[in-house]
Amino acid sequence: MVILDAMEKTGSVRVLQAELNDQPGVCLKVIGPLGDVQSAAAAARQIAGKMMVEIVADVIAAPHEGAPAAYEALPDFNPLFSQATVQVPGSAKQKEKVVDQQAGFAVGLIETQGFTAVFEAIDTALKTAAVEVLAREKLGGGYITVIIKGDVAAVSAAVEAGKKKVEGLGKLVAAHVIPSPSQGVISLLPKL
Repeated sequence: MVILDAMEKTGSVRVLQAELNDQPGVCLKVIGPLGDVQSAAAAARQIAGKMMVEIVADVIAAPHEGAPAAYEALPDFNPLFSQATVQVPGSAKQKEKVVDQQAGFAVGLIETQGFTAVFEAIDTALKTAAVEVLAREKLGGGYITVIIKGDVAAVSAAVEAGKKKVEGLGKLVAAHVIPSPSQGVISLLPKL
């Protein structure tokens, strides 16, 4: 989500799909004018570097007309994780109304390796500030991410408090706040 937000804020790109892979990771597929996609890929590399996360960012210029059959995945559901492995953005028009009504909101993410750690972190986050839990996503290997929403100050305070609670219970993988999330991030959120 953090990388997608940076990509969309860098260039005029649109998220096509987000697909979970076998490792704890996601394949983000974006489309747009070549220069914008290249700028978005550069932004993705930069943010990933700051977050100390390895990524592969590749740009396919003028994909062949038959290529979408390979890179556009059909909807898929993983019963082991009880969630979709292919996410297609929701209706932009539906989400635009919600965004207009909630200007200034933020999305916070706390990702851990270990369920106990993330559950304690989210409980602490909810007790710290007026935020709501949007979703939890299991990525395999014990990795789990919980997504919260609220105003920027509340989400920032909640994520900070939640991060501190993880120590000793599990491994903090990432904790981040996205103020005013991009349209692509909003389109992939479970509900707003």
